[in-house]
Amino acid sequence: MKTICFFRHICSLNYVKMEDGESQLLSDEGQTPEPLLGSLDIFIFSLIAGLLIYWFLFRKKTEPVLDFKTFPALVMGSNINRNVVVFYGSQTGTAEEFANRLAKDAHRYGMKGMAADPEEYDMSELSRLKEIPNSMAVFCMATYGEGDPTDNAQEFYDWMQGTDDDLEGVNFAVFGLGNKTYEHFNATGKYTDKRLAELGGKRVFDLGLGDDDSNLEEDFISWKEQFWPAVCEFFGVEATGEDSSIRQFELVVHNDINMNQVYTGEMGRLKSFQTQKPPFDSKNPFLAPVSVNRKLNKGGNRHLMHIELDIMDSKIRYDAGDHVAVYPINDAVVVSRIGERLGVDLDTAISLKNLDEECNKKHPFPCPTTYRTALSHYLDINNKPRKNVLYDLAQYASDPQEQENMRKMASASPEGKALYQSWVLDSERNILAILEDLPSLNPPIDHLCELLPRLQARYYSIASSSKVHPNSIHICAVVIEYTTETGRVYKGVATNWLKNKEVTENGHKHTVPMYVRRSQFRLPFKPSNPVIMIGPGTGIAPFMGFIQERAWQKEQGKDVGETILYFGCRHKNEDFLYQQELEEFERVGVLTQLNIAFSRDQERKIYVQHLLKKNKEQLWKLIHSNNAHIYVCGDARNMARDVHTAFYEIAEEVGGLTHTQAVDYFKKLMTKGRYSQDVWS
Repeated sequence: MKTICFFRHICSLNYVKMEDGESQLLSDEGQTPEPLLGSLDIFIFSLIAGLLIYWFLFRKKTEPVLDFKTFPALVMGSNINRNVVVFYGSQTGTAEEFANRLAKDAHRYGMKGMAADPEEYDMSELSRLKEIPNSMAVFCMATYGEGDPTDNAQEFYDWMQGTDDDLEGVNFAVFGLGNKTYEHFNATGKYTDKRLAELGGKRVFDLGLGDDDSNLEEDFISWKEQFWPAVCEFFGVEATGEDSSIRQFELVVHNDINMNQVYTGEMGRLKSFQTQKPPFDSKNPFLAPVSVNRKLNKGGNRHLMHIELDIMDSKIRYDAGDHVAVYPINDAVVVSRIGERLGVDLDTAISLKNLDEECNKKHPFPCPTTYRTALSHYLDINNKPRKNVLYDLAQYASDPQEQENMRKMASASPEGKALYQSWVLDSERNILAILEDLPSLNPPIDHLCELLPRLQARYYSIASSSKVHPNSIHICAVVIEYTTETGRVYKGVATNWLKNKEVTENGHKHTVPMYVRRSQFRLPFKPSNPVIMIGPGTGIAPFMGFIQERAWQKEQGKDVGETILYFGCRHKNEDFLYQQELEEFERVGVLTQLNIAFSRDQERKIYVQHLLKKNKEQLWKLIHSNNAHIYVCGDARNMARDVHTAFYEIAEEVGGLTHTQAVDYFKKLMTKGRYSQDVWS
């Protein structure tokens, strides 16, 4: 319609209404030409008409976007009565997993549930949910970064902030996923709960707050066990007693299929790895060749690496401080051992098809594919299985004692919690270890694939500046590898996979599926502002990009303020990362101060927070008088907290503030964007 209206608008520009009511075409001078239509006019109209015909007949048909305009029909058609919609804001997949569990639980109460990605719906139509009898919306909302919504919930979050829609009659409940080591614990969940109530929604059950610093799943289970009785009372329904382990997907084996139609690891479009097309994002990652892969540390029992990804042909742009997301592949040996343990041919082409034909999620991962591809690219086989997985798998244990223990671990009883903590969490058993240590457990591999969560992208702070390296993205990471209580060697999926992406001399380059995620971790707009960077260990990564950019700014003749780095490592002769580069930056004056804490080179350990206190007068002057920006990157649980404390003490000792005033002072700096964190736990 926009095209039609635009066409009419174009036509009307050259016509005027004459006094006798007839329309005539005017020439450029405003005089009436003798012929009504000249040859040029006929050509132009023919061209426009041809384009319109082409547009209507041959334009690419886009996939319809599901929204609440189609939603009532979707949920109420043919006696379905789907009345529980569980929306999820998920960055790592956990919130989505919890949403699926809640949707599945709804069957036990005679209700029809579905999990939904808010990014795929027109959330401005949320008020129409009240048209469905006995309906409710549940929100599993994770908080990402410094109190931000997840990528897929950003539009919904923006809508909540700007709308004044009336949600009276819409029933809702919220479970938030967060981490108490962060300043803005569960900010997205709290805001969603508060805002929906302000808009007139009816809160069916109290807000749940999950803490990943403790035990997120236990928090969820405890909330869920109180949530469903409250729902039953609210709607006047009772549990049906139906087993919640009911299958959601059915297996389809493809005995005769063209392998060109089978997914081999793509996240979205089939054959997207063979034919790469920008723009590149989470559903369409770019296969970046690895151009550099070198070990950073000189000694010790760890492997710290610097990797450079070639993005020359991708049209990908990034800024210093952004994150690069990479899609790893599981260890092929572990995948093969799962197949051997279950006695299946991993190269069988299969699909897992949703039994609910009207559900938006047709498959748990891209299908058709093979078991090997699913276990390699799509499923998380390395992490410790959650309780719901153990509960559903217990039915396949032929030994009564093993079955009882599995069900006990999945329960909320104190004994069950303790057993799950010791046997699964503390011992770090992944699904292969569980299969090996429970000989009678023989689940169908298709059900196992249905239950395992999706393998998620791994995010790394980019260790380069696009001003200096426009055609490459640098990663700094430590390889995770250690021995567990059971004597097994635990290997981090992504870091070990990246470690093996060695650059060979034969011209062949390994590739990494990746895309860039934007960040708010940014250098100040004015280069003249001083910057104070604190990043021990691999927390140095974004600051390599910052320092490169400050050097580039100086080369451009800009007035660049003081650039101060606080870096920490264990030993100067072992893991002083980027030593040559940093010392050269200091020599040429880009780094005005290079402060290094070698924690284990002396009897008493020295960390970055100790060096901050040592330079307290200078730091307070930079912060309080010179508008300095502070950046912290690294461990959230210990380092970031200790750095916070050090700054509070500096404000108290040098600035004369009380502790309460000091805390408030730095909170205001965070609000102004002058105290930024890129931390993980």
